[in-house]
Parts: sequence; structure tokens; C-alpha cells
Amino acid sequence: MRTIQLGKSDLQVPVIAVGCMRINGLEKVDAEKFIRTAMENGANFFDHADIYGGGACEEIFSEAIHMNSELREKMILQSKCGIVPGRMFDFSKEHILTSVDGILKRLKTEYLDVLLLHRPDALVEPEEVAEAFDTLEKSGKVRNFGVSNQNPNQIQLLQNSLKQPIIANQLQLSITNATMITQGLQVNMLEEGAVNRDGSVLDFCRLNSITIQPWSPFQYGFFEGVFLGNDKFPKLNEKIDEIAGKYGVSNTTIAMAWLLRHPAKMQPVTGTMNLGRLLECLKAAEITLTREEWYQIYLAAGNILP
Repeated sequence: MRTIQLGKSDLQVPVIAVGCMRINGLEKVDAEKFIRTAMENGANFFDHADIYGGGACEEIFSEAIHMNSELREKMILQSKCGIVPGRMFDFSKEHILTSVDGILKRLKTEYLDVLLLHRPDALVEPEEVAEAFDTLEKSGKVRNFGVSNQNPNQIQLLQNSLKQPIIANQLQLSITNATMITQGLQVNMLEEGAVNRDGSVLDFCRLNSITIQPWSPFQYGFFEGVFLGNDKFPKLNEKIDEIAGKYGVSNTTIAMAWLLRHPAKMQPVTGTMNLGRLLECLKAAEITLTREEWYQIYLAAGNILP
């Protein structure tokens, strides 16, 4: 599996992260097979969050794999905190510290390689976040820190108080949800795609060595469904299938390879619990689309070139 440096950290990580949001839907024996197969194929970076399954996903993960210190050193674990489902976002020092203790207990580990703040908190006090991060770093409970779904100013506001660099930003991005790309190509135009909705977060992250981790890489809208094989996207699927045939791989592989082709060196997060589909995702690390193929897919999704 090809690797990249995660932000400004010392971590060399697989170019594809394995998302564990739905792992509580698997029986433990199937979950173990899923995790071990991923690792055997070089995908040893696992993405969690304390709200996934109400914590059950982290518990099932560690129990299924029979977590121990030797195994722990062979994997990279990332989790997220800050969402109190249906009630609020909470980046208070107390909530962050309590959340991490719960995460570590459920994952049966003494530390996280990466902790992300899960979506922005309107009431965030950066100094308080900094105190929490310092405490977690000094105690050895968290080694690296990042955010998710944050724009450049929100990141800078936090970074201004932090001693630790923000190394990752998890953002929704797919072929059909590519506003961070379209606005960069349609600068100074009146078209819908020219609207800058995120403060040029793609360029900001590249300038500041923050790795973008695209989530829902096959979704359109906000969890409305996948675009692959969907009658709503006939031209896109025709083009993806054509290119997939050229490389002798699945449409899933090509859709993932489209994200990996971008020079920002992103680390997409898978969401599938289907072992065959996971392997199709991982195969994308072996393919480099040509510039023309990348643009053909971009245009087939309904995007324009000025």
C-alpha cells in the first residue's frame, strides 16, 4: 500500500483510511476478518468516532480483533470527539478529556495516534482546547491532533492557541460533491460552481501541510445515496465504467482513484463494511489516472470548464 505523510506529523500512513462507522453492523467474527484483511493489504489506518454506534463501533473493533499491545503497534488509530448527538457540539476541555478516556477504554489502547475535533463548535474557546490538547499530549494519550469539517479561519483560530500542529481536516468530498474543486476552477464567474462555500479550504490545507481526509467518497448530497450505478448520473457512470474497463478494475476503484489523483495527497476514508468492496477501494492506490481521464470524469459529473 502506498503511503503519505500525514500533515506535519511523523506518521507515514496508507493513502486510504478504513472507516469504522458501520462496523457495529457486523458479527464479531466478520468484523475480525474485515480488520485483519485490511491490515494484510497494508490498510492499517482505522478511523473511528465516539458517536459511531454510540461507542459500540470502537468496542466491537477492539473485541473482534482481540486487541493487545503487539497488535496495537501494527495499526494507526484515529478517533473523533465533540458531538453530543442531537444536543450540541462541545469542545470544552472537560468534554474533550472525558471523551478521550472513553475512546481509549473502548478501543482497549493507551493512546490514539490522531484525535480529530468532530465538526466546529460555535462556542469554542481555543485556549480551552489548547489546555486539553496539552494535557492529552503530556499524558501520552494522544500523539497528534486534527479537525473535521472546518474552514480556514476556524482552523487558524484554533491553531493560534495550539502548540501542536493541526495535521488533518476531514471533509466531505466526492466526484459529485466537489465544490472545493469547482470553485477553484470557476473563479470570478457567475456560475453556481464558482460560489466559495468553504474559504478555499483545499488550497489552505495544501499551503499549511494539512492532510484532507475525504469522507463519503461515493456519496452524492448529504448521505442521499451513492452515485455509482445510479440512474441519476448516467454520463458519469458511463465514463467511469469506460475507464474502469481500460484498467481492468471496478467502478469503485476508479472513483477512489479520482480522489487519489489530486496532487493535494488526500487520504480518503472508506465507509463500506463489504470486504470485496473494501479491496476494490484499496486497489485504487495502485492506479494513477491520466490528467485527461481525471478531467473526463469531472466533466461527466456535470461540472464545466470556463
